[in-house]
Amino acid sequence: MAILHVVHHVDYMAPAPTRGTFRFDKYMAVMEALRQSGYPLVEHAPPPMPRRWLEAIHCPDYVEEVFTASVPQVKERRIGFPVTPHISQRVQHTNGGTWLAAQLAKKHGYAANSAAGSHHALYETGAGYCVFNDLAVAANRLIAEGDAQRVLVIDLDVHQGDGTASLTALRDDVFTLSVHAEKNFPVRKARSSLDVPLADGIDDDGFLEALDRHLPRVFESFAPDMVLYQAGVDVHDDDRLGRLALTDTGIERRDRFVVEQARRRGLPVASALGGGYGKDPREVGQRHARSMITCADTNARFERSFPVSLGCDMDGAG
Repeated sequence: MAILHVVHHVDYMAPAPTRGTFRFDKYMAVMEALRQSGYPLVEHAPPPMPRRWLEAIHCPDYVEEVFTASVPQVKERRIGFPVTPHISQRVQHTNGGTWLAAQLAKKHGYAANSAAGSHHALYETGAGYCVFNDLAVAANRLIAEGDAQRVLVIDLDVHQGDGTASLTALRDDVFTLSVHAEKNFPVRKARSSLDVPLADGIDDDGFLEALDRHLPRVFESFAPDMVLYQAGVDVHDDDRLGRLALTDTGIERRDRFVVEQARRRGLPVASALGGGYGKDPREVGQRHARSMITCADTNARFERSFPVSLGCDMDGAG
């Protein structure tokens, strides 16, 4: 039966900081679009990511700065907004959300986090609207607790996943694939396990051709048992910060291809929201909602082919 399992928490809509240009209202718009879509939906509230799992990836001093809302202004400028007490609580829950989405994906085949995808956050600082790197944190925790042995991060946001690449660079049990606009942020790229830089203005067919050329080979050569999917919709032609030219149909084709490639191999897929920017948060929210529904609808066509057991401490303790 087609059901979308989506992780969401009230803290995702923390009050926007008084400084910065990031639009936090899109997260409410995403959930409104999902709830009004009529698509079968089950919402799951995540626990905050325990501090020790954040410190396993990020500098403990930086984690302390975030937890106490005392991030230096030089780091806040790099992030793009001040880290208030509300933002501190929010990022603990968004990181817990990606981990919980992975646990739910193990049971249902696919699950989505309605926030996060903070792929620019680095060891000692956040960057590019990202505070903690939920993809790297979740991948590390999944492997350390025995929920996965090899995690593939598929990053199809318009921006390179430089933080995720940097934080997992020395690991052979995490593979980072980044398909992104070559001339977009960040100016100084990191080195992913595999980078696929695209020229400005690539359309639906060009993007799908690149994905088809590389993704199946990554599955075969790396042999993951878990997929974390950075499902940014800033590849859209109308996106304020994008440089590519995908349509709604192109993003749908992209999402179906990713989930099909994973699920036909019996692999669970957990998606994070990723980027999406525009003047109208409702329009951006609709794009994110359609992306999650496409993934859930594609997943419904596959039989479950892995043990039906969360095998986790759902309250995040320990």
